[in-house]
Amino acid sequence: MFVINIYLRFALIALLLIGGVILAAQFGFWYAFPFFLIGVVLLVGYVMLGTIQSAAKLMQTGDYEATKKRLNLTLTPSLLYVTNRAYFFMIKGSIAMAEKNNDEGEVWLKKAQEVKVPTDNEKAMIELQLANLAATKGKWKQAKLHMKTLKSLKVTEQTVKDQIKQLDMAVQNSGQLKTANRMGGGMAMRGGKSKRKRPKMR
Repeated sequence: MFVINIYLRFALIALLLIGGVILAAQFGFWYAFPFFLIGVVLLVGYVMLGTIQSAAKLMQTGDYEATKKRLNLTLTPSLLYVTNRAYFFMIKGSIAMAEKNNDEGEVWLKKAQEVKVPTDNEKAMIELQLANLAATKGKWKQAKLHMKTLKSLKVTEQTVKDQIKQLDMAVQNSGQLKTANRMGGGMAMRGGKSKRKRPKMR
């Protein structure tokens, strides 16, 4: 999808609206109308879409500082189109997790979860992030709850499906690991109580 550079967008908005005002003053409103129309369309697009797409591309490169700066150019998350608002919070949460600020990441991801996104694919992406965060913290019960929600969603994107499968395996393995640890601990305790037989004296 074609994305206009945010700084170019700002320049075009200013140029078109200022140019429209000058034309309207000299020749009348209808001469300036095309300038106003295009300028307003670009402005509304900026307000409703924000800088999410370009921030997501920066996120893929691993440049978190640049990603945060690009997100900060969004006017306000509350005015964003619903899907972009969810992605705004998701990217914020992902950056926080990448920087080992898991508590902050959880706050942002829960904000994303509260947004009523239109498709199950988007819901699944949010639940996956929260499940991975819970697993990172060792909160496997929470991870299982997110897994239950994920299984109830009708996911169509193959990449998301594969991630759900990987998460499901990790959650299942966590239960097996706990059982093994309990068994190993019990054996160790029993072994510690056993007494060595003394060799017979000749």
